[in-house]
Amino acid sequence: MTIQLKSVFLSAALAALILPAAAQSTDSATTPAQPAPTTTKEQNVQHRAHAQQTRIANGIKTGELTSGEAASLEKQESKLNKEATAMKAEDNGKLTAADRAKLEQQQNKLSKEIYQQKHDAQTQNTNPTTEVGKRAENEQDRIANGVASGQLTAGEAARLENQQKNLHNEVAADRAANGGKLTPAERAKVNRQQNRTSRNIYHQKHDAQHR
Repeated sequence: MTIQLKSVFLSAALAALILPAAAQSTDSATTPAQPAPTTTKEQNVQHRAHAQQTRIANGIKTGELTSGEAASLEKQESKLNKEATAMKAEDNGKLTAADRAKLEQQQNKLSKEIYQQKHDAQTQNTNPTTEVGKRAENEQDRIANGVASGQLTAGEAARLENQQKNLHNEVAADRAANGGKLTPAERAKVNRQQNRTSRNIYHQKHDAQHR
């Protein structure tokens, strides 16, 4: 065999050895590392807060929670969220074991209150027949959707529900003073207030604040 042919065979053999190694190196470099499975034995405070917001949203939508009840619950939720944020700020963005225990006790208390408010005798009419009532129900649904989706923070929802509560009480008082009906002037006034509330709901759902 000539020297030239030996050189050709040797080059081919080396190439056959190098190519698989290069392919292995390329594959390992481009294949992303698989994330390790996460298991959390501790109860996640944030997840529980989200779950409670979902329960409140469902209660608003079904009429189990009145605007006043929802406003009170969301105010408590907002206060609890601020407390958790302050605790994290003091401990480099984390909750200590003592912090978690305190927050869980408060969440337990709020959870019981959500249940009680949803199962008491107070309910919101979800099938109104008047124009004012239908608008109020529509706005309650919009608030409920914003709470469920996270577009509304607990604080924003509390303020909106408080406005709804005040308007509901005003309408009830006007009707009581006029044999169960609203005068044309009262309807016009309520309509203006509902327009303002509707704009507030839109702005709060589309601002930079999210749950």
